[in-house]
Amino acid sequence: MSNTAEANFIPEEDLLRADLYDYLAALLSRPPTGELLGKTAELSGDDSELGQAIYALSRLAKATKTSSAEREFNALFIGMARGELLPYASFYLTGFLNEKPLATLRRDMLGLAIERAANVFEPEDNIASLCEMMAGMIRGRFGSPADVSIQRDFFNKHIGPWASHFFKDLEGAKNSVLYAPVGTVGRVFMGIEREGFRMASESST
Repeated sequence: MSNTAEANFIPEEDLLRADLYDYLAALLSRPPTGELLGKTAELSGDDSELGQAIYALSRLAKATKTSSAEREFNALFIGMARGELLPYASFYLTGFLNEKPLATLRRDMLGLAIERAANVFEPEDNIASLCEMMAGMIRGRFGSPADVSIQRDFFNKHIGPWASHFFKDLEGAKNSVLYAPVGTVGRVFMGIEREGFRMASESST
């Protein structure tokens, strides 16, 4: 996605949210590099559900070679004809690819000045691109940092209705090893985001 201005001031909690969205996008857009596996191995968690999932992911990353991670990624998302999972909003919401959810997303992307990068060829409603878009809105990569109401509307329309189901499927996929805790991290984070937006909406009324 295109980058423009970086925000002059963004609250620390929002920067952490953006970091996690960017991290999920990196893991879900392509097989993890050795550098990404190394950084993942250095992560530490806490006693929360999210922290425990991050710790489990860190431990697995320490024992995973890049070749194994690539094979797992390909089995999950690419395969000979298709991978075990199809991480697209259209598929999860309609059962088919390139359906109305993609058209709606593209219309909303225009309104938010979000453009698909020239080297990206798959539909924009894949989970990696949507996570990248959320990070970009939070950090102000598409102009000014998006107001929480804009973030909430985008999340509720394009991510909230299906992403938790995808991440749960990723947790339990037969080819998931390294990606099983990635699924847990994503599922828990989606719940945190949903609750945060709900609370923000209630406080503004």
